[in-house]
Amino acid sequence: MGTGNTKTEGSIHRAKIWEIGFYALNNTSTNLYMMIFMYVSYFLVGIVGVGVVLAGSITTIMRMWDGVTDPVIGFIVDKTNTRFGKNRPFIIIGDLILMITSFIIFKVTPVLPQAARFPFYIVMYMIYIIGYTCQCVVTKSAQTCLTNDPSQRPVFAMFDAVYNTLMMAIVPLIVTNVLIPKYGGAEAFGRPDFFMALWGTLAPVSLLFAILAVIGLSRKDRLEYYGTGEVVRIRIRDYWEVLKNNRAIQMLVVSASSDKLSQSMKTNSVVYVMLFGIIIGDYSLYGSTSALLTIPNILASLALMNFVARRMGQKKALLTGTWGGIICAGLLLLLFVFGDPTTYSLTSISFFTVAYIVIFVVMSGCTSMSGNIVIPMTADCADYEVYRSGKYVPGLMGTLFSFVDKMISSLAGMFVSLMIAAIGFRTEQPTQDTPYSTAIFWVTMACFIGAPVLGWICNIIAMKFYPLTKEKMEEIQERIAEIKAGAKAA
Repeated sequence: MGTGNTKTEGSIHRAKIWEIGFYALNNTSTNLYMMIFMYVSYFLVGIVGVGVVLAGSITTIMRMWDGVTDPVIGFIVDKTNTRFGKNRPFIIIGDLILMITSFIIFKVTPVLPQAARFPFYIVMYMIYIIGYTCQCVVTKSAQTCLTNDPSQRPVFAMFDAVYNTLMMAIVPLIVTNVLIPKYGGAEAFGRPDFFMALWGTLAPVSLLFAILAVIGLSRKDRLEYYGTGEVVRIRIRDYWEVLKNNRAIQMLVVSASSDKLSQSMKTNSVVYVMLFGIIIGDYSLYGSTSALLTIPNILASLALMNFVARRMGQKKALLTGTWGGIICAGLLLLLFVFGDPTTYSLTSISFFTVAYIVIFVVMSGCTSMSGNIVIPMTADCADYEVYRSGKYVPGLMGTLFSFVDKMISSLAGMFVSLMIAAIGFRTEQPTQDTPYSTAIFWVTMACFIGAPVLGWICNIIAMKFYPLTKEKMEEIQERIAEIKAGAKAA
């Protein structure tokens, strides 16, 4: 999976493979909290006591606050250069905030008077978002100092794909096969002890991953690997100039945010409850299927990234994965419309079972490549800015990306809530005990298949204007090396 050479050779400096592997755990660390809060709409409806539409919309509303914190944290990161590096302090600070605030949300909120629960949740969630931003920005900003080898940067996406696939398999398995049965089946989502058990399972793992990410960055999180290797004064007004002229980050944001919105709708917990619990008829199959397909999904992702991203460049990898996802989504829709989802079983093999597994594995490999490759592409955009203007602003790149990404993807919960409210679920959400209906089927298909296709179409359009090919990145790294050499000579 690439070289482990740690010496700077001409214009290229590389990381050890284990350093990339450890560093990639930072994204998994924050994603574990994302997995916890996938179920927060049930917490808001069943415990805090708000309506379904408000529960689905609150994340969108709170993203306005998130939009304020993103550029502020990004600016602080760009101005930071401590003895512990630019990035590592934000990993630890961010994860500790996430751990403490999420504990308070799930532990304290249920014991408060009913009238105080919602405002208390809002305040704690605002603090939670600050921690999430602190840790998330490093996932993108530290890419630039870890390695600038165009053929090695996709290795991050390979690790990230493996970690995310394992997480998306293991966590649902724990929830559906362990926690839900333990805390009363469909009643679990309305019990505070279910959410505390979920927190107690995932939060310590998140902290461990954050510590490993700090270790992975420890050797490369230094000034000599930042941009031109010199301290460059960054002013707030520089941000506007970057946003106005950096076409690469503009197009990447359009591509990634639309894709993230659609994927967030697809993976919404309510959508999977409707898909497996109502349409297929057995919600426990969700966790079992996720576990069964873990290895095939990982192999498909690694094969595609190795043969496409590392050989042809990150732009072509995103496009290849996008087209693969569109084709597979079309086949999946035909399968659900003309096949019999109730015959899906992992013990009694049917045509539907085989077809679903084959199509889903290929689609997962394609979407994993197109989705995960976006993060190292952010580093390319930061290097392009050094090449274009001499400004090293990885924090800006990371938080601009996160800001638009979060603002757009946060609409997912609201869209899903509005869609299920439109078919009659205004005061409660569908559960595995809800009877099947045609309306539920088409709302599920719209979220699970239709929304991702719309996001992938946006990918294709945006990449037509994205300038950073593999060849262009090699030219950029050579130019940055010349700038560094000139600065040393001076």
